[in-house]
Amino acid sequence: MQAARLHGPTDIRLADEPGPPPPGPGEVTLNIGAVGLCGSDLHMYETGRIGYTTVSKPVILGHEFMGVVAALGADALDGEHQPLRVGQRVAVEPAVPCWRCELCENGHPNLCPNHYFYGLFPEDGALRERMNVSARNCFPMPDALSDEVGPLLETLGVAIHAIDLSKIRIAGSVAVLGAGPVGVLIARLAILAGAAQVFAFDKFDWRLRMARAWGATYAYNVDDCDPVDVVRDLTGGRGVDVAIEAAWADHSVQQAADMARNGGRLVLVGIPPDDKLQLQHSVARRKGLTIMMSRRMKHTYPRAIALATSGAVKLEELVSHRFTLAETAQAYASNAAYEPGVNKVILRVGS
Repeated sequence: MQAARLHGPTDIRLADEPGPPPPGPGEVTLNIGAVGLCGSDLHMYETGRIGYTTVSKPVILGHEFMGVVAALGADALDGEHQPLRVGQRVAVEPAVPCWRCELCENGHPNLCPNHYFYGLFPEDGALRERMNVSARNCFPMPDALSDEVGPLLETLGVAIHAIDLSKIRIAGSVAVLGAGPVGVLIARLAILAGAAQVFAFDKFDWRLRMARAWGATYAYNVDDCDPVDVVRDLTGGRGVDVAIEAAWADHSVQQAADMARNGGRLVLVGIPPDDKLQLQHSVARRKGLTIMMSRRMKHTYPRAIALATSGAVKLEELVSHRFTLAETAQAYASNAAYEPGVNKVILRVGS
């Protein structure tokens, strides 16, 4: 089978590799259909690391994906505890927890210390034609959802989890720094959750146009204004109830804290390239901010599928560029350069 491996920073190579073995108990073999390219993938592509995880040997990226069930292991039950069938299209939650530790038992599988994650070194991801995955991580896709939507259910899941942590109240105010795919989805969900004002900020105008189209009350380019001043002016100096950082997690973290009102909530979604959190202590302390670190998601796929099926969130509109598996290196280079109009990149693996 064909697989695309990251051999070092910006070095992706396509090669023939052996296919997966027969699926074991609780596993299924998938023919991969579509894979999304995520900002966290770009960290590994550009630097060979993310957080304190360093890529020390070639690895297959790709954690946003869907596929078609090709073979079943024993007791192959999906994420809703239903039997899977050969031929089903499924979206895959990429984090595989142990389901037995204290955190898993208390409902926080996204914090499981014993988990592994498809597409995060050393675990290979989905940029290959076939792979075995945990059946419990599979969620059948309704016919109404296209293959391209499958990978974006993971993106939507990240946004749902961030909104859950934000505890947005009806008629509240929200600022979202970063209007990439996750940020735009967060802005959209904030509106659906009842926010009366949503401020969106980014440095790319095409992203801001989408944020406005998806319901953001205000959308500003950070290169044309001081975003903190904008929020202060438009809220009469009060600030917003919730500030969500979903961008590059550099000075934008401080900006988000500066935007939040006294007693407000700060949700940090973005991953800083230098693995450092930049935040003025006195601002957070004197405001009495509640700071939430958002890590991935937990059992969000059923809600994501419901939202996408209902049309409340039109995931297809996020997709700006499409590539084949053979064009993986080109796809990553294009996204890393933030070429004009690049929003969400989808790689089509299957036919």
